[in-house]
Formats: sequence, structure tokens, C-alpha cells
Amino acid sequence: MLHQILFAPITGLTWVAEQVHDRVMAELDQTENLHKRLLALQMAFDMGEIDEELFEIQEEELLLAIQAMEEAE
Repeated sequence: MLHQILFAPITGLTWVAEQVHDRVMAELDQTENLHKRLLALQMAFDMGEIDEELFEIQEEELLLAIQAMEEAE
């Protein structure tokens, strides 16, 4: 019982730190995924798989999503 009382703050801080770490890693994964999609889009355009209009629409969506993620940091 005394052990639980003494170490409760440490346990709580550990839990909070793990939650923060998990959130940061999830956001990094999401940002990395957006960059990969942007690169794949550029490659598809360069190889002639998609036209310029579709490229520009999708590029803008991805860039706005990346910008929003960066502003949220």
C-alpha cells in the first residue's frame, strides 16, 4: 500500500510520457505518409500516368494537409 502511494506520481508521469510519445510518433507517421503520397503523385505525373489537372488538384490537397500538420505542431 505504501509502495503504491509513494510511486503513484511516477507511474502517472510515466503513463503521460508514454501517451505523448505515442501521439508524436503517430503524427510523424502521418506526416511521413503524406510526403510519400506526394512523391508517388509526382512520379505518376512524371511518368504520364495522370494528367496535369488531376496532379495539381491532388498535389494541392496533400500540400494543404502537410501544412495543417506542421501548423498544428
